[in-house]
Amino acid sequence: MPTRKKPQSIYQLKITLSEIRPPIWRRVQVSSDYTLADLHEVIQVAMGWGNSHLHSFTIQEEEYAMPMDDDFGFADMEIKNETPVKLSKIIPGEKFKFSYLYDFGDSWDHDILVEKVLPPDPDTTYPVCIKAKRACPPDDCGGPGGYQDFLEAIQNKKHTDHEEMLEWVGGSFDPEEANLDEINAELKRVFK
Repeated sequence: MPTRKKPQSIYQLKITLSEIRPPIWRRVQVSSDYTLADLHEVIQVAMGWGNSHLHSFTIQEEEYAMPMDDDFGFADMEIKNETPVKLSKIIPGEKFKFSYLYDFGDSWDHDILVEKVLPPDPDTTYPVCIKAKRACPPDDCGGPGGYQDFLEAIQNKKHTDHEEMLEWVGGSFDPEEANLDEINAELKRVFK
C-alpha cells in the first residue's frame, strides 16, 4: 500500500475513458512523489474499476507496467517496470498527455491530461477526486462496444438480455451516477 507523506507538488489530472460518449471522466489530484504503480491504484479507485486485469501506461512512446513473470508471454516485450517510476520524473508540466490501458482483452483506454501543477494544500489529504462524470462501466462487459450493448439491454425491459444483465450487475446500474464521496472514502482507505 502506498503511504502518505507531505508532497512536493500536486498534479491535477483529468482521466477520460476513450471511445465512450457522453464522456466518462475523473479529475484527481495526486502527489508528484507518487509512482506509476500508485497512479494505477488511484485510477482504479477513482474510475470504479475492479483491479482484476492487467494494465499499462504509455508515456512518450514508452510502455510501463507492473513486473510480470514469463507466464503471460510478455518476456520479449519492451515494457519498463512502473513500480519505481515517480510521476515527477516523467511529467514535464502542465498540458502533458499520456495514456493508461486497463484490461488487455476489453481494452479500456484512458487519456490522461496534466491540467495543473499546484502547491500542496495543507488542509487536503491526497489523493483526492475533485470531480467525476458518469459511472464507470462494469468490469468484463466487453469494452466500449460491449458497454453500449449492456446499456441497451438494461435500459430496455423488452430486451432479451435485460433481466440477465441486471442480475449480472447486481440489480441496478445508473450510467449517470458517479459518487464523489464514495470515491474519496475508498481513496482514503487505500492510501491510508
